[in-house]
Amino acid sequence: MRKSIFSHALLAACATIIFSCNSGPKETAEGISREDSLKMQVEHGKYLAVYVAQCIDCHSKRDITKFSTPVIPGTEGGGGLTFGKEEGIPGEVTPPNITPFNLKDWTDDEIARAITQGINKKGDTLFPIMPYNNYSRMSKDDIYAIVAYIRTLKSIDSTVPPRKLMVPMSALPPLPQPDLSKNTKPDPTDKVKYGEYMTTAASCGDCHTPMTPEGTPDFKKAFAGGFVFNTPFFKVTVSNITPDSATGIGSWSEDAFVQKFRARAALVKEGKDPGRQNTFMPWGWYGQMKDEDLKAIYAYLRTVPPVTNKLEKWPK
Repeated sequence: MRKSIFSHALLAACATIIFSCNSGPKETAEGISREDSLKMQVEHGKYLAVYVAQCIDCHSKRDITKFSTPVIPGTEGGGGLTFGKEEGIPGEVTPPNITPFNLKDWTDDEIARAITQGINKKGDTLFPIMPYNNYSRMSKDDIYAIVAYIRTLKSIDSTVPPRKLMVPMSALPPLPQPDLSKNTKPDPTDKVKYGEYMTTAASCGDCHTPMTPEGTPDFKKAFAGGFVFNTPFFKVTVSNITPDSATGIGSWSEDAFVQKFRARAALVKEGKDPGRQNTFMPWGWYGQMKDEDLKAIYAYLRTVPPVTNKLEKWPK
């Protein structure tokens, strides 16, 4: 689940929507202290921002010499690697610093707007490598939990280069106008609907959906793979994750799907140079998702139309 030109990730901030800062009782109606409630919100936001929505993966420096190009410790949120023509970008775009150094003057609502509408504090439109169309479908509680966690990141004094585009932003798809208060998070007991929610939040389709010759996602082949990443060392093709038995994951069991993530996450921890087996897929983060979330994603992927799409993993 990686990023094409309509992929990737960004930010989040603090929980003032739940508790006001004025004095008052230290216990909520449910008997949970404000401090405990905020801690729970931040922990939930960390899970979403790190392991699901991949905010930290995109907005940090990554070591391309190691398996799954893991985040370099100490750079979390301080600004990411530059995306260019190899990733299908008509120019150059660098994910910005989302630590308090850069967001200290932003309100929670401004950060949430950037995440879900693609509009920054200055009113500028963000390039859609930031998957705000996906995040615009998340619940308000989840978005503001991400915001709460981002507020807790260590402040990093750094800036990124300004973007350089060869097309006007007006030529890109229209911005979403979500009403987050109307967004609902499905009950996890409905594995397919909940799986669709988590698959969207994780932007799986952004990398696993091939592009048309015009450079837009080919939704007739959603999740069928085929996007080619040009690494500094070789080319690698994104996999087909539709339930096609011959070329996708149709023959995989639920357990095999989950164990694939766990095993690949273990490889990331080893920190070895994988050579041609390298990938931009952030296995180290996705591989630490909860069992119920991975199983729900599997359940949803089993419902998408199967697409036969035989791919060459390492095209010349």
